[in-house]
Amino acid sequence: MKVIVAMSGGVDSSVAAYLLKQQGYEVTGLSFELWDKRDLKTSNVCCSIETIELAKSVAHKLAIEHYTVDVRDAFYKHVIEDFCSSYIKGETPNPCILCNKYIKFDFLLRKAHELNADFVATGHYARIEKNQRSAVSYQKNSKLETRNSKLETKFATRNLLLKALDLKKDQSYVLYVMTQEELAKTLFPLGEMTKEKTREIAKELDLATALRPESQEICFVGDEKYVDFIKGFSPESLQSGPIVNPEGKVIGEHKGIVFYTIGQRKRLGIPSLMPHYVIHIDRKKNTVVAGSKEDAMVKSFYVKDLNWIAIESLSSSMNVKAKIRSMMKEAQALISPSEHEKVLVEFDEPQWAPAPGQSAVFYDNDVVIGGGVIE
Repeated sequence: MKVIVAMSGGVDSSVAAYLLKQQGYEVTGLSFELWDKRDLKTSNVCCSIETIELAKSVAHKLAIEHYTVDVRDAFYKHVIEDFCSSYIKGETPNPCILCNKYIKFDFLLRKAHELNADFVATGHYARIEKNQRSAVSYQKNSKLETRNSKLETKFATRNLLLKALDLKKDQSYVLYVMTQEELAKTLFPLGEMTKEKTREIAKELDLATALRPESQEICFVGDEKYVDFIKGFSPESLQSGPIVNPEGKVIGEHKGIVFYTIGQRKRLGIPSLMPHYVIHIDRKKNTVVAGSKEDAMVKSFYVKDLNWIAIESLSSSMNVKAKIRSMMKEAQALISPSEHEKVLVEFDEPQWAPAPGQSAVFYDNDVVIGGGVIE
């Protein structure tokens, strides 16, 4: 069988390609040209000329074919414009989720169709269980059960997304946007491996990517500060305005709302003995609201732009574990269907600074139920 592997020029995708070849697949590598600044003066991003050359080097070492696909127009439209627009509106976007939703798997599947490949693959740390029985209707407040469920309820066969075995590297949070079709055609070779084992394999093979550091920057921003990037996109967005307390009293001045995110403490410039945190951003009034740490704790909010994986849709309230930032731990919550195809998320305990534009992802143990964008 033939598989197309997304090769970013990093160690994870390199080892993923190797493992699939070892398993007997006919492997082809695919790298994306994402952004006009692909000559960024940093090697630690996934869209530079250097990383594409690294991917080609690994493909040559593994004796597999390699292609490069120009997706710059789509990437600009669906990722860069959305990223900048979200910050301008006072939101905090996640460009990796946008890329997975609109770019990576879509173009991988297009290439797979073109080359008559059976599967696509990436170096993500997550797992997929295909064609599993998953409960699709529940009693109110019942816990989601999947695989060998004892509930007497309606069942359907679905492809499930699971956390990686290496929870320190788990990337299921940024993959919740995957569709059933994508999950059916995708392989995650690293889902049951640790990062340490991945690097060990790369070193043993003497791959050019073996010692390449983790990508920590937003890929299309590179070493540039994201605010400077947005300034180039929309200079008028950096308009100063008032910082007010929850009662509306002016306590400072901001440099432009794109400089601020919910929960931020640093660089507020408020003369006070009490620490202040950003708790709300009002784009229409060009105002930043700052309050105490307690003010930044939120127990409930709405989620839109939903994507369900383990279920067809949410028909009644359900107890879940919900995660509201990629680096935060999930916490116990109740999710309930609401008007306008939204979901109300109610945590058992208040959570730190849920940020509009970020995603809330819902879990049952290691199974991703689904998720959406915090409103």
